[in-house]
Amino acid sequence: MLAAQRATLELKCTGLGAEPMALRSVGPSTLSLLGLVRHLADVERRWFRQVLAGQEAPALFSSEADPDGDFDGAVSGPEAVAAAWEAWRQEVAFAESFTAAAPDLDVEAEDEWRGKVSLRWVLIHMIEEYARHNGHADLLRERIDGAIGV
Repeated sequence: MLAAQRATLELKCTGLGAEPMALRSVGPSTLSLLGLVRHLADVERRWFRQVLAGQEAPALFSSEADPDGDFDGAVSGPEAVAAAWEAWRQEVAFAESFTAAAPDLDVEAEDEWRGKVSLRWVLIHMIEEYARHNGHADLLRERIDGAIGV
């Protein structure tokens, strides 16, 4: 996973000259903190409920027809924010419960994209997924109200 993170940094910078490499801000995008919460709820759900537990548990915020629904459907409003946090907390609780009940980290399941994966691999992958998106969250939060750091 460390090698993948190193390669990701290099990939994101490949082909840029000195000036673009020094740019300090990014333009508007569909990325939002609410979208990240919705996305990570779906990611938790996919890996722990669908893949590892073998449950029939469709994504909550995205679909085959709308693969970016987690981000694009993140609309302002207290109800939408509360629903996203509730979904995320439920998925995290399921993942933590599944992990605690597993006999060991070598529990395996078949994933249509990756083939055979272990609970260990999924946990490491989730660290990578959160690391990447927490970097996005850092930038978004700084842009919203200037908050930086932990």
